[in-house]
Amino acid sequence: MRARLRSRCAISALLALAGIFAIPSSGSAETLIDALSSAYQYSPTLDAERARQRARDEDIARANSGYRPDINLSASVGRQGTWTKSPAGNSSSVTSPRGYGVNLVQPVFTGFQVTNSVNAAEATDRAGRETLRNTEQQVLLDAVTAYGDVVRDQAIVKLNENNLKFLDAELRATQDRFNVGEVTKTDVAQAQARRAAGQSDLDQARANLKSSRAIFEQVVGHPPSNLIEPNPNTKLVPRNVTDAVAIGTKENPQVVQALYSEQAGRFSVDQIRGELLPQAQLEAGWSDSFDSSELIDRGSTASVVGRVNVPIYPAGGEVYARLRQAKHTHISLLQQIEEARSLTQSQVVQAWAQLQGFKAQAESDRASITANTTALEGVKEEERVGQRTLLDVLNAQQELLQSQVNLETTKRNILVASYTLVSATGRLSVSEVGAATEVYHPEVHYEEVRRKWWGIDITHDDGRREHMDVRDDGTPLK
Repeated sequence: MRARLRSRCAISALLALAGIFAIPSSGSAETLIDALSSAYQYSPTLDAERARQRARDEDIARANSGYRPDINLSASVGRQGTWTKSPAGNSSSVTSPRGYGVNLVQPVFTGFQVTNSVNAAEATDRAGRETLRNTEQQVLLDAVTAYGDVVRDQAIVKLNENNLKFLDAELRATQDRFNVGEVTKTDVAQAQARRAAGQSDLDQARANLKSSRAIFEQVVGHPPSNLIEPNPNTKLVPRNVTDAVAIGTKENPQVVQALYSEQAGRFSVDQIRGELLPQAQLEAGWSDSFDSSELIDRGSTASVVGRVNVPIYPAGGEVYARLRQAKHTHISLLQQIEEARSLTQSQVVQAWAQLQGFKAQAESDRASITANTTALEGVKEEERVGQRTLLDVLNAQQELLQSQVNLETTKRNILVASYTLVSATGRLSVSEVGAATEVYHPEVHYEEVRRKWWGIDITHDDGRREHMDVRDDGTPLK
């Protein structure tokens, strides 16, 4: 009788243990690349930054307006009465004066203010594109993190489900052995306590999975469905930390943005300096007036005037103060370049160190799983012959479960660290990772509006409000 009970215990425990390693992989419904593509197409954060960049494009059109004439049309109409009293007698008249006029002012020389204003706007616009690129990197990195969290938590839930099956089998076997007097109430209580703890761990793992799924939907735009375990060994990871630092200090969006911002600051200094130079403009006008008095039925006036203004002490010295201020700002922007490079180097080195550390940890976790599996089998055999207690078996099972959970967590950390390193180098984009065949090109809108003379509508003839569907060369898809 006792031999049959031991046999049942052994078979149940071994079947539960085998279930831990027999985690089936579901069919591939969504890969990491799919999730990145969805996040790129969906992200409101990215759409908002694209709109801000299109608004920055208009600064160039505003700056270019300084080259163009200012034309105004004015018109007037009224009723005028005149009464006079003199020794010769009294008189009165009522007229209906009306007229119109056209005035044109064409800048000829502005002290290079317009040229430098356009150059500053161009540099600021390019800095804005780097802000957009940085936002894209952050959106993609958030999607990678959300994807890895869901895959990890799904695996942890599966491990805890299998662990609970194992504990259920142990509890049933222990109760059977207690019924025939082989074990005590203490053994049963220990099995019950461990089973309750296993249920609690499973409930917590399921709650964590729900939270990760909610974040995934927030970032990617739809709930996760049958996610396949991603490969963290992306081809974008540099071969060594030296290459990574070299790439990052040249291509990281923060570094490139700082370079363009410094250019904009330099042009702003020259723009303000232009206010101290002579200004020249051409003024032309035409006006027609009708019935301005009883003696005049119509009067016309035409004029062309060249005007030169030489600043002597403009605005009470305010221009000088702004010029000094702009120079100090430019110095700060120069320092921000070095700050961005230093920060990028630090981020790259940290990401590289974390990635290498997680890879080493994964090897340790796998070795730990192998050792704990062997230990659990040995402890169970020793427990059958009375050399170990049930508590020893339960502890060995808990250690195996923990090592398996650790491995899933480390695999997620390797994935995130890999893409964090790619982001730090400045190469995390949908084009580089191959996550989208249709890429948003900010240059398309830039080319449309930078020299645009008029128009207030931002909707295109085909109904588009932004260039989302464009080819890789930047031409719109029809």
